[in-house]
Amino acid sequence: MLFGSLQRITAEQLGLSPYLMCAANSTGGVMGKMIDAQSIVVAGVSAQAHGNEGKILRFVFGHSLVLAALISAWVAAQAYWPPLQSTVVK
Repeated sequence: MLFGSLQRITAEQLGLSPYLMCAANSTGGVMGKMIDAQSIVVAGVSAQAHGNEGKILRFVFGHSLVLAALISAWVAAQAYWPPLQSTVVK
């Protein structure tokens, strides 16, 4: 939310939907939470896997890369592919 206005202005200057760009940024933040150190430690404690945080990170890191690629492709398709552009609020 701190840079919401900056994101909106940048999206408008690029001719993109500010709603799509802000949603994509929020989605990226949520995906980053998956590999956040604090989240990894909490996962290790709650799964009674203390000391195995490295294994947890290695497991979720690949998933986060795949998810980032999928979301990036979807946002790009919504931004630039005419059939999907109509699904985005402008």
